[in-house]
Amino acid sequence: QVQLVESGGGLVQAGGSLRLSCTGSGRTFSDYSLVWFRQALGKEREFVAGITGSGGRIDYADSVTGRFTMSRDNSQNTAYLQMNSLKPEDTAVYYCAAASGRPPIFARRAVTSYAYWGQGTQVTVSS
Repeated sequence: QVQLVESGGGLVQAGGSLRLSCTGSGRTFSDYSLVWFRQALGKEREFVAGITGSGGRIDYADSVTGRFTMSRDNSQNTAYLQMNSLKPEDTAVYYCAAASGRPPIFARRAVTSYAYWGQGTQVTVSS
């Protein structure tokens, strides 16, 4: 199994940027697909971005396409979420999650496809 720890959240003004990090320990990091989810107060957890173990394929939610960039450095056991042009509606707790291998395409944005989760990091965007 893999243990995940997120960092990099904080308070930023609208239009600003933040970079989140997700550091893993345990099994071989490149064996895992990674995703970022977020959960705003009173709302369901939603998919933000996902990346395959090799980093060769990245998917984004429509709401963040063109503003957020996900990447990973398997030599550092770390994945990143660069968030630019932040909006107040991006305010949420951001979670990193992992799945062994790659979930089937119809399930890649589902919370239940990911067995390993970090504790989350708060991102607050002020208007």
